[in-house]
Amino acid sequence: MRTRRKQPDVPAPDSPWSEIVPGLWMGGHQFRSRTGDLESAVVRDEFDLVQTLLRLPGHGPDPGVEHHVWAIPDGPLDGTQLAGVMRLARAAGEALDEGRKVLVRCYHGYNRSGLVIAHALVRRGHSAEQAIRLIRSRRSPWALHNELFVEYLRAGLSTARLLEELAE
Repeated sequence: MRTRRKQPDVPAPDSPWSEIVPGLWMGGHQFRSRTGDLESAVVRDEFDLVQTLLRLPGHGPDPGVEHHVWAIPDGPLDGTQLAGVMRLARAAGEALDEGRKVLVRCYHGYNRSGLVIAHALVRRGHSAEQAIRLIRSRRSPWALHNELFVEYLRAGLSTARLLEELAE
């Protein structure tokens, strides 16, 4: 399965991860350092829960850190994949309620992680539009540039999942 489309016009973020709301962080596996070089974002024990949507070897987290992996493409998602996104968002919200520090990450920390975090924010009372604006302001204007993911959020992930399952 191909999990990431090549998008040379999309710049790497300036930081490995960004705090979207207190305790909820969005990040990736690669970022651009102050010198302009691309660097690997390696998670150690900075977070209590790490959710990974694209797993690359050598990027952590350390043993003992709770780690959920749900590899999904940065493209159309089927019903099962959307259900996994919804489960991750629920788990992130539960961890926040327990006062835990959560990182949701994908390649650059723009689309897949944005989908999970936006759904977690919607579950916490934000509108889809509020969640999208907040993510873009805190992470990058490039966050959630995958218009299909924005459409999923605007429709609601439960609705998008039902429509995807009906189409299968």
